[in-house]
Amino acid sequence: MMKKPVALSLLLLAVLVVFCVAFKPTDKKYQYAFQNPSLSIEARVNDLISQMTLEEKVGQMLNSAPAIERLGIPAYNWWNECLHGVARTPFKVTVYPQAIAMAATWDKSSIHTMGDYTAEEGRAVYNESVKAGNHNIYLGLTYWTPNINIFRDPRWGRGQETYGEDPFLTGEMGRAFVTGLQGNNPKYLKAAGCAKHYAVHSGPEDVRHKFDTDISDYDLWDTYLPAFRKLVVDAKVAGVMCAYNRFKGQPCCGNDLLMNSILRDKWKFTGYVTSDCGAIDDFYEHHKTHPDAESAAADAVLHGTDVECGNVTYKSLIQAVKDGRLAEKQLDQSLKRLFTIRFRLGMFDAADAVPYNKIGKEVLEAPAHTAQALKMARQSMVLLRNENQLLPLSKSIKKIAVVGPNADNAESVLGNYNGKPSHVVTVLEGIKAKLSPQAEVIYDKGVDYVGDSTQVYDYKAIADKVKDADVIVFAGGISPRLEGEEMKVNKAGFHGGDRTSILLPEVQTQLLKTLKATGKPVVFVMMTGSAIATPWEAQNIPAIVNAWYGGQAAGSAVADVLFGDYNPAGRLPVTFYASDKDLPSFTDYSMNNRTYRYFKGKPLYAFGYGLSYSTFRYSQLTLPARIAKGKPVVVHVKVTNTGKRDGEEVSQLYISHTGLNQPVAIRALKGFERTFIKAGETKAIAFTVSAQDLAITGLDGSLKQAAGKLEFTVGGSQPDQHTMASGKTITKTVMMN
Repeated sequence: MMKKPVALSLLLLAVLVVFCVAFKPTDKKYQYAFQNPSLSIEARVNDLISQMTLEEKVGQMLNSAPAIERLGIPAYNWWNECLHGVARTPFKVTVYPQAIAMAATWDKSSIHTMGDYTAEEGRAVYNESVKAGNHNIYLGLTYWTPNINIFRDPRWGRGQETYGEDPFLTGEMGRAFVTGLQGNNPKYLKAAGCAKHYAVHSGPEDVRHKFDTDISDYDLWDTYLPAFRKLVVDAKVAGVMCAYNRFKGQPCCGNDLLMNSILRDKWKFTGYVTSDCGAIDDFYEHHKTHPDAESAAADAVLHGTDVECGNVTYKSLIQAVKDGRLAEKQLDQSLKRLFTIRFRLGMFDAADAVPYNKIGKEVLEAPAHTAQALKMARQSMVLLRNENQLLPLSKSIKKIAVVGPNADNAESVLGNYNGKPSHVVTVLEGIKAKLSPQAEVIYDKGVDYVGDSTQVYDYKAIADKVKDADVIVFAGGISPRLEGEEMKVNKAGFHGGDRTSILLPEVQTQLLKTLKATGKPVVFVMMTGSAIATPWEAQNIPAIVNAWYGGQAAGSAVADVLFGDYNPAGRLPVTFYASDKDLPSFTDYSMNNRTYRYFKGKPLYAFGYGLSYSTFRYSQLTLPARIAKGKPVVVHVKVTNTGKRDGEEVSQLYISHTGLNQPVAIRALKGFERTFIKAGETKAIAFTVSAQDLAITGLDGSLKQAAGKLEFTVGGSQPDQHTMASGKTITKTVMMN
């Protein structure tokens, strides 16, 4: 029998061994386990939350989360923006074209690079701010971008923030942006993206806090959700922002179907959800679905809204827990998602452990970034009309007139949700830079965007001032000061940030008529974040370039196109309708007769439309004659530049399902590639179409493989005579079985 002292010694030794294994000597330098970078993020997050009081937990669920000094947790503001470059920062940064303009590039590689450069500048801003102890708004790494709502109606003022009207184009461009922004480091996020506004949200702005959308399951899954699914499931976006409005009677941030059934259960989203700003207040203040702040806050958390953009309603969560409306462990679930993102951003690791911490302010407006801004501005230019090849203009021109409210406007080209660059090139500046010092450039603003009863314009006097010019460039359109988010604007054709008419304002058409009457060639450079109806201009102005809100290099890009230093290849990401009569009610969210996929009329300029200074021919479209259900298909085609100039071509693949006895799109984009092709050169293009993209949406919202005929069309535009830009498209009919 073992003696008691020996047994006791062995027992003590065993306890010591267990203690040493559990608590390594290196752990002694960490006061708390969550500070130990050798542990998993999950273990660190769980330990951190276990140290927090109820009051501290609730504080971390506000967008402006306070510091927890006793735990060494710095303050953090979740709200930041980077729609087209880092926005609203006190630093000078690179400003790329507005989102709708980037969509017009139809270039996934370009937008991916732009996302990467934006994250780089965002890291510089964050790193400099942390050094200065500044944790205020618009300095963090959680960007509430991109806006992937479907631009279903051109009157919506925030449509400029989107990638257009098509779910496929929106999803592809959104995925490219998010993967560029978030980076590819296996441990750390370069920055955190956020897909917004989830879901079924696209105006009107003046009722966004109280309106209720109720659409069919078909429209929900066929139009409004595919881009969100692509970003959540495929791109692994870090965050999602729930929208202001109600959907089928429930606020989006407290919606059973959207938040619980689809986002968390079906799509298995593990990232964080933020409310839109003030959206939880809307539960009881505007929607009237909840009696008070406490019930609203509890319901939002139970539906997975982890952080409130606001500073009122979520503070009532303390009392909600005490009153038994929800358990503290339900707050813990939200906190786990929130702190997981912060740990993945490297906010609690040593500075030298996170590679992105080495990025300094020298990357702000770096040469590669400014070059990318110019590249994308050029790529976004859509040549809508070029009668008798008026463009490109000769650089040896002796006298040119530059007229219009956007001719020398540095504000308009920056769009909304923008940063501030060191320099903006206006159209006037860009044109002057192209010409010799001996060339005479006449400038006149001419008219404002919109006239009113107090303004009387002498159109003839304006025309007389420029009538001796060899060519007249009119830079008009609209402005981000007229269209945008919940704006206090009430002018003819505009209300509350939205538009009441899509027609070009009458004062501009009147001036264009007077300028044309001079007999001199007129070029219309149109800036806008949306489709503009230009029925007179489309018949009478020989050259029209849609320049969107082109970012800091907009003027240079416009001049490059006007004078032929860049061959335009931008394509419309939205349908340009001929008149207001083509539009259903703005508040009707049904897709019936909306967008190119369902519009039965004749557009002024179609989705996917855009001209070039070159011509292109498509040939040898090949794909299997029969496609098996549930299998992908590869489509091959050859594209030849038959013109005399090198240029880019945007090849577009559309699929039409025929003979089905249920709703289905007239045609739907399922592939696109932007390719540089030298004059006379032929290039082979291949599209891989997934089984999911070959499927159709059933009436119940489910994807299904439908047997029957499928028409595959490839070209530089849509296939019918009303929508083609130039040349011919090729169509081949195959069977799915």
